[in-house]
Formats: sequence, structure tokens, C-alpha cells
Amino acid sequence: AAVILTLITLGKLLEARAKGRTSEAIKKLMGLAPKTATILRGDDEIEIPVDDLVVGDLMVVRPGERIPVDGTVTEGQSSVDESMLTGESMPVTKSVDSEVIGSTINKNGRLIVRATRIGRDTALAQIIKLVQDAQGSKAPIQRVADQISAVFVPIVVTLATLTLFGWLFIGGVDFPQAILNTIAVLVIACPCALGLATPTAIMVGTGRGAEMGVLFKNSESLERAHKLDVIALDKTGTITRGEPVVTDVITANGWERADLLRVAASAERGSEHPLAQAVVAVAKDEGIALTNTTDFEAIAGRGIHATIDGQAVRVGSPAFIDSAVMQGDVERVQSNARTAVLVTVNGELAGLIGIADTVKPGSVEAIRALQAQTIEVVMITGDNQRTADAIAREVGVDRVMADVLPADKAAAIQQLQADNRRVAMVGDGVNDAPALAQANVGIAIGTGTDIAIEASDVTLVSGDLRGVSRALSISHATMRTIYQNLFWAFIYNLILIPVAMAGLLIPMFAAAAMAFSSFFVVSNSLKLRRTSLPQFQGELQ
Repeated sequence: AAVILTLITLGKLLEARAKGRTSEAIKKLMGLAPKTATILRGDDEIEIPVDDLVVGDLMVVRPGERIPVDGTVTEGQSSVDESMLTGESMPVTKSVDSEVIGSTINKNGRLIVRATRIGRDTALAQIIKLVQDAQGSKAPIQRVADQISAVFVPIVVTLATLTLFGWLFIGGVDFPQAILNTIAVLVIACPCALGLATPTAIMVGTGRGAEMGVLFKNSESLERAHKLDVIALDKTGTITRGEPVVTDVITANGWERADLLRVAASAERGSEHPLAQAVVAVAKDEGIALTNTTDFEAIAGRGIHATIDGQAVRVGSPAFIDSAVMQGDVERVQSNARTAVLVTVNGELAGLIGIADTVKPGSVEAIRALQAQTIEVVMITGDNQRTADAIAREVGVDRVMADVLPADKAAAIQQLQADNRRVAMVGDGVNDAPALAQANVGIAIGTGTDIAIEASDVTLVSGDLRGVSRALSISHATMRTIYQNLFWAFIYNLILIPVAMAGLLIPMFAAAAMAFSSFFVVSNSLKLRRTSLPQFQGELQ
């Protein structure tokens, strides 16, 4: 009785701890919002609590500061890092009349923003509500062992009672013998093996997962994972690196690669834009010495002007620089979901640099492994359809859900869950939290945000997408072991209870048989340590 009560109490404890994670995730989401805002009162700048803001207030947002609430830019130009809410790594250029989102970071220019949504109406508040709703809508999973025990225990008590009175009134034995036969039934039917079947397998399975960098937050997530039909993958930071890098360097008019990179990187060194930083990074990686510039000027959303060694250099988008000479190259780069950056020197086109958020090493292998496990893989992204399709072709994903706004990701998961399909969401950003919570199993990339990890059921410590396939394999192996354990415990009782009722089993032998059944269940669970998992080229880091 003590063992059974202990196991049940332990199961309840794990369940309660899993439920307690909800409030932690919500608190961290709320922690993103700035506590104060600087507003204009005539010509004066006054700092007030964000809670005192009203719609229409003009907020001053300096470089490096978070935008207090949602609003519209009335003055200034800058790029804004929205990655904590949109999941997309590229800062977005903002100018007069542009919409901005509260809690996003102003990167490099002073902005005056008119507050349009405050309090519960902001995008961050809506995301918090979506997380709460999605987490609250989950139904608890019924344990297989609990379902069996709910029927098994009353039956055993009834059979023991029948044994006692049967031997007394039909068998004609004395009371001590009838009691011994009854005790034999109760001992052999003691559901120790039944109680150990699930927790021992889960303990070993989660330990095996930890060895491979796959952390299951609780036993429920381990159980749910083996029933999945669909894996939904966020693109940025999950399939891709989430950081722009140079992918193409195409020269023109006799320019050499090194010279083109030197001129472009020297000019871009004065810019804080992520695309500019990617150009500077590749030049440094290739050991190219940069040249000092003069007359630097940045034109928001278009490009830059600079003078290098007396030469006028322009670096920017095809909308900023005439690309007729290299139009075919520009179209080819753009068709591959890359940003085309053109470089001119003294008005002559020197070349083109392609920049993209590249696919993570292992993403293609990971997706193929999931498909080999008969799992449908879907990519969800806020990118446009053309960019999303290009990435999907590169990694082998057949189904794409593009132009999905942060607030719509949970709804996209609901759409995938139609017809009772079980869906896992894999993501790494704050914007993924509602979808992670809505999914049957939320899987967070360990290199992502704390919010995504808290809202998820499984965390891949390494951030390697190949861990998803291994998580599924561990879940399948663990559940297979649980069913084996339950089958043994049930069959053992089914065979030996009638033997005990017939008076052919003394309590001592019944106790030994009971101990053996428990030993078998534990030993079978320990075999999970040697479970073979999908192997890939190279180990998970």
C-alpha cells in the first residue's frame, strides 16, 4: 500500500510541477515590456510609467531603446529589431507613417512614435493572451496504468472476497487456510509491476533523452510525442540560422572578388544594418584589409554613399542602383530567396553581393529523417510565398504556410490539427510561444528565447533540428516499453490469480512471483539505455 501510494503521489507531483510552468512563461513575456516611456510635452521630454500612457501620446525612442507600446512613426528614420516578436532576424526599416510594435528594439535612429494601442491591446499583450488560452485549452492525458488499475483493483478485491467465502463455505477448509488462500490472491495480485510499468520506463527514457541533448519537460510530453502525425517547423532560427550571411559574390566590368569585397565592406563599415554587417564579416573572414572612408551617408531602406580613395562608392538595393547590366544575376539571386546588394564605383557597376539567412547544417538531414518516420513536415513562416518556397525546395519540405503573422501561428497549428491529427510545433522565438502551447507537443530550439523554451514541452539543448527525430524515436521506444511492461504485469496476474484462488499457491511463493514480476518490469525498462537512435553524419554538438 505504501509503494502504491508513493508512486501515485510521485505521479501527481510531476503533473503539478508541469502545470506550474505556465505562470513562469507568462511572467517572462510580461518582462519584455518597458516599464517607462519618454513622451513629448510641448518642447520638453518627460519620462513617465508605461501604464500612464494614453492613445495619442508622442513617445521619444532613442537608438537601443525598446518601443514602449504599439504606434505609428511621426518623425525620424531607423531600423527596428522585431525578432523577439516576429522571429525574423532582419531589422525592418521604419520611417514616417510606419507601424511599430511595442517592446521591439530601435536600432540606429531617433524616432518619434504616436501611441495607437496601449495596455491589453498591444501585440505583446495579445501574444500573452494567446499563450494563456492555448495552454488552458489542453486536456490532461489519461495514464494507461491508471485506466487499468481503475478496473483491476476492484476486481481483485472482489476475487479475494470470493476466495475467502468460497473456501469457507464450499471448499470446507478451516478459517486459517481460507485466509492463507485469500492472502495468496492479494499478494500475487499486488499491482507493484503495474505501478512500476510506466514510471520506470519514463525515468529511463527521459534519461536517455538527456544524454542525447533532448529534454522532456514532463512525462506527458514524452507520451504524447509518439502519436504525432505532423511536425510544423518555424523557418527563421529553426530551419535557418537566423543571421544574414553573404552567399554570392558576382563581379562585373573586370573587377576581382577581393577588390569588390574590399570596396563594399569598407563602405558598409559605417552602417549598423545587418546586411552591411554580413558584408563586413565575410571580408574580415577572408583576410581583406579595409580602407577608411569619407563622406559616408546612409539612405534608410535603400543603401549608402561613401568616398574611398577619392572614388565615389554606392552600395544598395536594385531599387537604389540601376541593375540593368546584371539584371539576370539579380533575378537569379532573388529567386533563391536572397537579397541582392549592388556595388558601383564612380557610377560603374562593380558587382553584386547576395545575402541570405542560410539553412542550418543538419536541417536537410533532419527533415529527411522525419519524413522517413512517416511524419508530414510543414514549414510555417512570416516570409512571402516566393521566399518560403525557395527555402522549402532547398530543404525538401513539401508543404509551406507562408505570410503567417505572429498572432496567427497558433491558428495555423489549429488548422493542422483538423481531423484529429496530432501536431508538434518546433520554434525558437517569442512569437512561436502561442503555437508551441497550442500544439500537441511544443518543441523549442535550445538556442532560442527563454519564453519559447518555457512554453514548450521538449527542448533541444543543442539547437540542432536533428534532435526532433531523436526525440520521436525516444518517445516511441519508451511507449513501446511501457506497453510491454503493462502487458507482462497484466498477463502475469491473469495467469496466477486463478492459480492462487485454487489454493495451489502459498503466500510465500506468491510474494516471490510478485517480486520477480517487478524485477522483470524494471529490467525491461533499463533496456531503453541501449535504444538505437537515428544516426546522422557527425554528432550533435
